Amino acid sequence: MDLKNDKRIVLTLDAGGTNFVFSAIQGGKEIIAPIVLPASPFDLNKCLISISQGFQQSSNSIEKKPSAISFAFPGPADYPKGIIGNLPNLPCFRGGVALGPMLEDQFKIPVFINNDGDLFVYGEAVTGFLPKVNKLLADAGSPKQYKNLFGVTLGTGFGGGLVINGELYIGDNAAASEIWIMRNKKYPQSYAEEGVSIRAIRRIYAHKAELDTAKYPEPKEISCSGCFPGIRRNCR
Repeated sequence: MDLKNDKRIVLTLDAGGTNFVFSAIQGGKEIIAPIVLPASPFDLNKCLISISQGFQQSSNSIEKKPSAISFAFPGPADYPKGIIGNLPNLPCFRGGVALGPMLEDQFKIPVFINNDGDLFVYGEAVTGFLPKVNKLLADAGSPKQYKNLFGVTLGTGFGGGLVINGELYIGDNAAASEIWIMRNKKYPQSYAEEGVSIRAIRRIYAHKAELDTAKYPEPKEISCSGCFPGIRRNCR
């Protein structure tokens, strides 16, 4: 695939619990200014209206009809069918919401939805880290070329993805590489994300430092604990 010279336009969405950020991609580059709309996480009707309006505004901002809609959305979900399940950070999604079919009916173009961790690794496998490594090997005269890649995302949450022979591996339930939901070794009643995400770091630090939950420090403050009031001051 020559993505840099691909003239097709794809509408995208970065779905967060507070805001939805819409854009359009052509040739691997963003071609419009991001459009930000409220997520309305507790009102399904308002949430779906924001999603519909965001993609419509993105479509109105480009010169030709988009070829597809493709975006990451939280799980659990039946991603191949575009049906979203019960989401912790968007509580209005309950019982299975046919988001993909709704958008296909409105825009009359294919709609692809997947998990952000999976799509991150797929992007690195198709046009990022993996091609770069293979080029370095080829330039060095090595016959070795890699086709498989596993990656993780660390930040607000904890995610993962697996690409095998250039194809995204999703397994039988569209969640084969979703390591965030694996059991937490230290706290078996919780899943893994609750031990390595930003909110986990903030929560545990506040507990050990006997801080009020309203005063959870950010990771940057924790990394230099002397910068946070009431904690030892030994910054260098």
